[in-house]
Amino acid sequence: MANTLVVTQIRSEIGGKPQHRQTLRSLGLKRIGQSVEKPDSPEFRGMVRAVAHLVTVEEK
Repeated sequence: MANTLVVTQIRSEIGGKPQHRQTLRSLGLKRIGQSVEKPDSPEFRGMVRAVAHLVTVEEK
């Protein structure tokens, strides 16, 4: 496994479920095209899985 995940928001949260919006905020994403680096841990992988339709993930 990689040490870092690069998570990029590719779709809007508008019209999404409140839990998905909160998950994006918890990941630190606010805008389409914004990327954040997060440690590769089960907690962050679960968060990414919950909003997989809104983000892309790269292992670094």
